[in-house]
Amino acid sequence: MSIRFITKQIHAYIDYPVAIALISLPFLLGLGATNPLALWLSVITGIAAFVLTLLTDHETGVVRVLPYWFHLLVDRIVGLTFLAAPFVLGFKGIDAWFYWANAAAVLAVTFVLNKSESETGMAARST
Repeated sequence: MSIRFITKQIHAYIDYPVAIALISLPFLLGLGATNPLALWLSVITGIAAFVLTLLTDHETGVVRVLPYWFHLLVDRIVGLTFLAAPFVLGFKGIDAWFYWANAAAVLAVTFVLNKSESETGMAARST
């Protein structure tokens, strides 16, 4: 059994809640104590993630102009950016942990748990 269970369809359905969380959680958690960018990096990323999801060619895309592979690439870049942000921008405490936790989640979903479209197609053909 493969641990790769996040299909394109599952990814599509978790994108909007993740974007909303990236916009709202920094305010709820009081991020920005060590650097105001700790608050705004997440909010801006959340808005961008929402727009990216609207434009992605997947289950919940509204204007499906961006290929899914591009969406995954952007997600991976965000994960790496969130991993580096506390070091580069001097985030401490909850500011740093928020970004490291999000980086771990995004990188796990896109690199470890992501089921490629070719794997999904092979599974459908074998049933």
